[in-house]
Amino acid sequence: TINMKVLIALCCLVVVYAQEPKPCESPKQWEGRFFRFDRAKAFYEGAKISYDETNRRAREIEEVSLANDREYYDVLYLHNIGKEYRLNLKTRKCNVTSLTRPFRPYGVPPNAQFDGSATIGAAGVPGESLVVENWSLTDGEDKFFGVVSSPDCVPIDYAFYSKESSLITTTFFDINVGITDPNVFIPPRECSML
Repeated sequence: TINMKVLIALCCLVVVYAQEPKPCESPKQWEGRFFRFDRAKAFYEGAKISYDETNRRAREIEEVSLANDREYYDVLYLHNIGKEYRLNLKTRKCNVTSLTRPFRPYGVPPNAQFDGSATIGAAGVPGESLVVENWSLTDGEDKFFGVVSSPDCVPIDYAFYSKESSLITTTFFDINVGITDPNVFIPPRECSML
């Protein structure tokens, strides 16, 4: 009968919808390293990062390369109080500024769209592969693309595009969950005089 066919079709639709992955939740506090690129501006940055999403703060020890110039910084982003501390590691000069850009968590936005999963490495060989999930989100003219490990949702690649900044890609590696030294979020002493 028609009613039975409609019921079966609805059941199939529910099963298919239930299988669509929901955005996962990344670790809230972690330490690791990253490479960040903005090809439009010939900008490269390598850094060690301590990341605390819970308190909206991050510390980066950066090597920044812009065209042929190379600089080294210790940068503390305290979004929870709206301040950035930037210590030039060559000159030991500190600059304290107000943070006006929003805190953007390194993870999958709750309203992101699942774009698929893949296996990196040798699939089927124990210990030689990693399952990843691809996510994206368009918010007005801003676009987010992210790759996270599955099932732990550890960030691997993070790309963000906006009119103001063009396309900036970040690749994370050597991530360890947790913060080994909570004092990492205290401003450098050179900055405490300001």
